[in-house]
Amino acid sequence: MFRRTFWFTAGAAAGVWATTKVNRKLKQLTPESLAAQAADKAIETGHKLKDFALDVRDGMVRREAELGGALGLDAPVDPELPVRRHYAVEAAEPTYRKLPYNSYNRNEDH
Repeated sequence: MFRRTFWFTAGAAAGVWATTKVNRKLKQLTPESLAAQAADKAIETGHKLKDFALDVRDGMVRREAELGGALGLDAPVDPELPVRRHYAVEAAEPTYRKLPYNSYNRNEDH
């Protein structure tokens, strides 16, 4: 009697566990969930690329300063010489082309 009860309970628990596991996996594989996961990964990758670019830029500025010091480019400027160029990283904000913009987004308000 106790054996049957034990095995019945064990089978019911295994069935509930398996059903729950399968339902969770099915929810993860819905198109909406997959799109959300892809968007999260894209955002995460974008942040990593941005951090990498900032690290490269920081290293570039540091190395440029080292080379400028080693070559004596940071010495006082003679007034008869042409004006010193600005470094590339100190340039003004980039200007974007303002051409007619064609959006193919159907959800965009026109």
